[in-house]
Amino acid sequence: MPDIRRTVTLAHPPERVWRALTDSDAIAVWLMPNDFRPEVGHRFTMTTKPAPGFDGTVRCEVLTLDPPKELSFSWVGGNVDTIAMFRLAPEGDHSTRLTVTQGPFKGVGQMVTWGFLNYGWNDILVKKLPAHLSMRGR
Repeated sequence: MPDIRRTVTLAHPPERVWRALTDSDAIAVWLMPNDFRPEVGHRFTMTTKPAPGFDGTVRCEVLTLDPPKELSFSWVGGNVDTIAMFRLAPEGDHSTRLTVTQGPFKGVGQMVTWGFLNYGWNDILVKKLPAHLSMRGR
C-alpha cells in the first residue's frame, strides 16, 4: 500500500506555517489536542474520538526537527504504526509549499485505515490548516 502524500501551496511564509506545525495550541486547532513540544525525542500524545479498535489516543515521538524545513514524528494508534513527515519549501515571495507524507502502512486492516487517514489529510490541508493560518495573529 502506498504512502499517503499530499502537497499544497499555502499563502503564508514558511516561518508562519512552521509555527502552525510546531505549536501545541495550533496543532490542537487543525489536527488534534496534544502535548507536543518541538524537541527531537519528545514523546507526546494526540487525542481524538475513539472508534472500534482505537481508543482515541495517538502516541508519537518527534523524530526530526529542522526549522523551518522539516518535521517528522512517529504515529502509533489502533492498528497504525507509521511516520508523519512535513516538508516546507518557500514558494515565491510569501507562500509555502507543504508536503505531508504518512507511511508506510503494513499489515491487516491497513486499507481502511489508509482510506480514513487519506481523507483526513485532504480535509486538514485544504480546509483546517489554511483556515487556522488565515486567522489574524497566528
